[in-house]
Amino acid sequence: MQPEPTIALAHDHLYQIGGAESVLKTMADLYPSAPIYTLIYNERVNLDINASRVRTSFLQHAPGGKELFKWYLGVMPSAWQSFDFTPYQVILSSSSAFVKGIVTPASSVHISYCHTPTRYLWSDSAEYVRSLRLSAPLRTILKRVLDDLREWDYQAAQRVDYFIANSRFIARRIEQYYHRDSVVIYPPVSVQRYRTEPTEKFYLLVSRLRPYKKVDVAIEAFNQLKLPLYIIGAGEEYRHLKSRARKNIRFLGEVSDATKISYMSRCRAFIHPQEEDFGISAVEAMASGKPVIAYASGGVLETVIPNVTGIFFKEQTWEALAYAVLASRQRDFDAGRIRQHAMQFNEDVFKQSLHSYVQSIVPSYANRH
Repeated sequence: MQPEPTIALAHDHLYQIGGAESVLKTMADLYPSAPIYTLIYNERVNLDINASRVRTSFLQHAPGGKELFKWYLGVMPSAWQSFDFTPYQVILSSSSAFVKGIVTPASSVHISYCHTPTRYLWSDSAEYVRSLRLSAPLRTILKRVLDDLREWDYQAAQRVDYFIANSRFIARRIEQYYHRDSVVIYPPVSVQRYRTEPTEKFYLLVSRLRPYKKVDVAIEAFNQLKLPLYIIGAGEEYRHLKSRARKNIRFLGEVSDATKISYMSRCRAFIHPQEEDFGISAVEAMASGKPVIAYASGGVLETVIPNVTGIFFKEQTWEALAYAVLASRQRDFDAGRIRQHAMQFNEDVFKQSLHSYVQSIVPSYANRH
């Protein structure tokens, strides 16, 4: 049997809980003795990980570092480069930003599990600048910073030894932006925690309330349909979105996992108006036996079976979504079949695939040194 290599985990930042943090949690469970390197750590983030495993950068103690994290954008690359990874044979990073730029010794291997090439530098750069609503002079400065960071990000991606993509969709983006090959290992979903219950009348959307999530499309669709829509999540768009919603739309805010599971299990269908790199929430909904009504782009094209586990709409407009909702009401979806389909994305499959991949890389890499 191949001996276990010494492993360190690295993750962009730990100040909120999302899909990427769920992946990190599963990695940490798979490698329980591995330390976790990150730029900043918000102790209120409950990932059920021993805090003693976490190693933070100098940004942890920078003035306003936790509250004004985005304003330190320009120094994040140097913060990552300040870590010493000399003791480790394998550095396994969970990245959608700058962690890919770590400097590793020649004797080690860096495997990057890439959730996406940095969105605000590549695919969503223009929208990111617009969303900040800056004055013209500040917008000009930010664009220059992003141009410099984009060049750094490309060069940093060349230092990664091996890329893992979380979907075929992201594998294509890694090739497009970084000119690198990758293997695909779908992220872990705690499908066993979800259950099917009798369906109620409401529809459900779970998302951070940010512009690129396109929650506004769902709100306008359900304003017109006058059907009940419940929205779980928080973010900077909360007040704006709530002001646009009619009484049939309820904002539930951030809720516990148990509460989310309860709503998932009872909703009529799950609404997915955004383009996601993979789309963990959509798989969670299917694990609850509920059909997904999704914008036909990104990772859901690899997880949702049209007319079996959900319905797609091809234009990111409220009209297209509303039509898909009405179409879904004419179909009888098989909850058992939907849930069975979701089982292939469980945590055990992810752990086995990732561990096998790491073990296959280490001996071949060692032979090169």
